[in-house]
Amino acid sequence: MTDASLPPPATENLDYRVAHLADRLAAGPLGELGVRLELRGDSVLLTGTVPSTQCRDEILDLAREALEGHPVHCDLMVPGTSSPDHGEDLT
Repeated sequence: MTDASLPPPATENLDYRVAHLADRLAAGPLGELGVRLELRGDSVLLTGTVPSTQCRDEILDLAREALEGHPVHCDLMVPGTSSPDHGEDLT
């Protein structure tokens, strides 16, 4: 028999918070980026590719705010967008 006044287990609460954050990211201006959130024990891993370091920082700030009290690990990649510094050798 369980007591209804007891809080849910921490992982259940974290599952809900991660799902809510995923919905928030998908519905916002960054939704098309395909950022994935993966539970790893009591921490969360962010993966995917984003267009800029500013975008990565915004997503990381949102995640840390939404998942306060749990470690957030960031593996969001920013592709290189610099121009080539030499021509391609086709010989």
